[in-house]
Amino acid sequence: MSRRITLPMVVFGLIAIVAYGALFWQSRLITLRLGEPAILTGYTLFAAMLLLGVFNTRKKLSMIPIGRGSTWLAFHVVLGIFAIALFWLHLGTLWPQGFYEQLLAGSFYLVSFSGIVGYLLQKTLPRRLTQTRVEIIYERIPAEIAEIRERVEALALECTEKSGSDTVAQHYIGTLNWYFLQPRFQLSHFIGGDAARYWLWGPGSAAGRYLNDIEKEYFDQIMSLAELKSYVDRHFVCQGVMKKWLFLHIPLALAVVALSIWHLILVNVYVL
Repeated sequence: MSRRITLPMVVFGLIAIVAYGALFWQSRLITLRLGEPAILTGYTLFAAMLLLGVFNTRKKLSMIPIGRGSTWLAFHVVLGIFAIALFWLHLGTLWPQGFYEQLLAGSFYLVSFSGIVGYLLQKTLPRRLTQTRVEIIYERIPAEIAEIRERVEALALECTEKSGSDTVAQHYIGTLNWYFLQPRFQLSHFIGGDAARYWLWGPGSAAGRYLNDIEKEYFDQIMSLAELKSYVDRHFVCQGVMKKWLFLHIPLALAVVALSIWHLILVNVYVL
């Protein structure tokens, strides 16, 4: 079984296919009887959207044993795809007529797209963070970078005092200080590149060939801290993207639910 397609996802997928087939068939029967199938598909779609919101509640109650997180994620993903298919069945087209309907459809497509992006992010970014073998809380990252920078500056100063040479200190001031000030190579970290590593073993370590034995010992410690900082930078980028994605996806989902409620009110008051 593929790592991406899990057993719960297969089970939920089969259930969704059967449910969609039943709704499609029932909609055609209602149409043949000169009824309005949009009532059935609309209320079913609204129920699906409410169920999709349960996933966020489940994440906030992760301490309660109500199923594995991977199972809930599979349910959320399959239900999201089911909702998209049901949305098209409900509309009977890809893009509706009327300003309000277009606003609702646009919001639905946006939240669906952000959901797909979020799923891809959750499948790729955590794996990259695991490869660093570093665990750090996102809110602690600025303090962690500051602590690393202080340790590097202390090593550079101590190296100058013990070796009588300021080569390491000058290299830090002229080159490495830029790297240690804040997270660097953010785009590379996001796409899984090695720009930070290439820089560290290129311009970042250019002074290494001019050092004596004492300086080289200190410089190796500084470069080890530089590598550690690259892992912290990766956490800053990847964790930050996942957090910012939630700040986009959840408000969009709430907006779709709110627009759908108003849509239901209008339908029941002015149409039915």
